Amino acid sequence: MKETKFKHTEIGLIPEDWEVKKLGEVAHIEMGQSPSSENYNVSGIGLPLVQGNADIKNRKTIIRNYTSQITKKCIKGDIIMSVRAPVGEIAIASNDACIGRGVCAIRYSNKYLFHYLICIESTWSKHSTGSTFDSVNSDTIKNLEIPFPPIKEQTAIATALGDADALITALEKLIAKKKAIKQGAMQQLLKPKEGWVVKKLGEVGEIITGGTPPTLNKEYWNGNIPWITPTDITTDKNIYHSEREITFKGLSILRRIPKNSLLVTCIASIGKNAILRNDGACNQQINAIIPNINFNVDFLYYLMEFNRNILIGAAGITATLILSKKEFSEIEFSFPGTKEEQTRIAQILSDMDAEIEALEQKLEKQKQIKQGMMQVLLTGKIRLNHDAKGWQDAPDSSLNNHGNQVNRVNQG
Repeated sequence: MKETKFKHTEIGLIPEDWEVKKLGEVAHIEMGQSPSSENYNVSGIGLPLVQGNADIKNRKTIIRNYTSQITKKCIKGDIIMSVRAPVGEIAIASNDACIGRGVCAIRYSNKYLFHYLICIESTWSKHSTGSTFDSVNSDTIKNLEIPFPPIKEQTAIATALGDADALITALEKLIAKKKAIKQGAMQQLLKPKEGWVVKKLGEVGEIITGGTPPTLNKEYWNGNIPWITPTDITTDKNIYHSEREITFKGLSILRRIPKNSLLVTCIASIGKNAILRNDGACNQQINAIIPNINFNVDFLYYLMEFNRNILIGAAGITATLILSKKEFSEIEFSFPGTKEEQTRIAQILSDMDAEIEALEQKLEKQKQIKQGMMQVLLTGKIRLNHDAKGWQDAPDSSLNNHGNQVNRVNQG
């Protein structure tokens, strides 16, 4: 790998063999123009209409409406950039389309520019003077200064980042597939069967509604005991800590909830649930189930997750949905006749969750790798060998073998 020499430019340091060019000098830019709404339709007459951010999803344009009046047009593969708040969101045109005034189309010979515009996406809000843009005009876009490597290196960079994107997309599809499989498994495993018994939640265990220690008493707060509120209950199954924690003195004036109890939200966002894995407490927006010896708390978690609609339906009809402790205790569900069967079902679903969680962690890692690649490749800090071997000779091993990883993921 030869040493890269850098030069000072109006946009900062770039490699000596790179050039700074205005976007309008190297790319065709088509500003959108909205057709009359009387020409909109959903029956496929004319072309798809791309109006703004609502027509962009996962870096691609989507079809919501068509228009029979074609004002300005993009072609499939063009870069689409939003020019109205939020300014700068980037996508690729999935189809030939009519573009409205909320976007512009940018046509360039390879995907280097697409990745570079993504890299600077967040800078539009403080472009030039640092003021917030509600919109940007044609001149601002055309005069945007961008560093351009030699064409072959542009292609190599685009290939590397495209492979990284492909791996991320493959992981996202695999996670969606695994979640669908889990949903199907829940339908089968949690469906009442011969030998199952109907129980009210009040018969499953003791039900506690939480409370809040006086917030002005410092002796109650900033301890290490979890005090759970609905915001602490996300998509995670297990809760060990909370955003705000209390002291032993704070716990002493509340109902203590032992570890391995189920927490279920009962006000507003009804039915979110999680398992408290440490002794603690909760606020008054949560009902806690302390299961008795005949019930498995992990099975209870999946039963509540799968039947959240039943919990919502049982809530009182008020301006804010409320599921009182009494109403909550009266809700009936079917349970396997033995705790052993509950445990077996819960273990199957827990294993599925563990697999999904591992894939989600891998996905997050790949997104971080992609971000790191963009930061070094689009600034010339790492140069790619742009001969016939493409980007394989990049000095950072994290840039290599993405194509093989994509194949392995797709086979999953």
